[in-house]
Amino acid sequence: MQNLDANRSLKLVAIGGGTGLSTLLAGLKRFVGERVDGTWLDSLSAIVTVTDDGGSSGRLRDELQMLPPGDIRNCMIALSEDSTLLARLFRYRFGGSGDLGGHSFGNLFLAALTEVTGDFVEAVRLSSEVLASKGHIFPATINDVRLVAELEDGREVHGETQITAERSPIRRLRLEPEQCLPLPEALAAIRAADVITVGPGSLYTSIVPNLLVAQVAEAIGAARATKIFITNLMTQPGETDGYDLRQHLVAVARYAPQIRFDCVIVNDRPISLQQAELYRADGAYQIGLEAEPPLNDDVEVVRADLLDEGEMVRHDSGRLARVVIDCGAKASLRIPMSVESWVAAEKQENTQ
Repeated sequence: MQNLDANRSLKLVAIGGGTGLSTLLAGLKRFVGERVDGTWLDSLSAIVTVTDDGGSSGRLRDELQMLPPGDIRNCMIALSEDSTLLARLFRYRFGGSGDLGGHSFGNLFLAALTEVTGDFVEAVRLSSEVLASKGHIFPATINDVRLVAELEDGREVHGETQITAERSPIRRLRLEPEQCLPLPEALAAIRAADVITVGPGSLYTSIVPNLLVAQVAEAIGAARATKIFITNLMTQPGETDGYDLRQHLVAVARYAPQIRFDCVIVNDRPISLQQAELYRADGAYQIGLEAEPPLNDDVEVVRADLLDEGEMVRHDSGRLARVVIDCGAKASLRIPMSVESWVAAEKQENTQ
């Protein structure tokens, strides 16, 4: 890990998928090229999971044999100027029960541009230019990969949608095919980064799939960057039932033991009673408020009020981005704790 001057520019790579990643990017974009309290982002890159097989993305994936565009579309919108007509168009979703019903305009735009250029990655790049996105977006892999989960009851489930629908504890996750490669540009961004964030997002369907792509976890582990884990706000039924902060980190360690986190960001504001009741009815509970032993002296746990003010439990993009930038700018020279240590600690606790 390097020592980052608090008055300097940073190169940041954000890894994940789903609502969590796009929320983070929406906050980080205000730092791109603009100094805030002495720090700004010289470059911002996102590495996005491509295992979605449901909804509009799944339909386009099956019909056109293309990578699922949904998460990437959301990231492009997050990095664009919110007020532009094009950003509003990319958010638009067709109604009705016909062939267009349920499709997002942004997904169809990406699909059309992929057909025209013959290259999904080029279509993403050109679409980002059209939206004047303040960052680079890379699919985690350009291979047609599917998620496969071995559940605790021994069953094997194929596809992200089916895995989520099962709502059963996951014993092991893998990609099919397992030998899939990342984009060289994504690896280059990781190697050049000053800060790398992992999360927030669904642990097994947004975060881990990126780390299963060949060379990605190794590149993150070897990178000189300050590595930050952003903790989810709530558990996710069927994926992380009963998980606390430590168990999230242990799960990441099982799939990417090469990564050593320097900083863990946790929300410390309780959700409202109404929100707690609403989420409890679905089997979801807040993470991070319970009294936990320190992870390790080598890991800085940063707690802050990160809640959005809306009815749904979401991160506030501006607050989260501010904490991420502060963690990166104020990183110390301490040797970070290997996530392998969390695995060892978890085993030790289980034997006591």
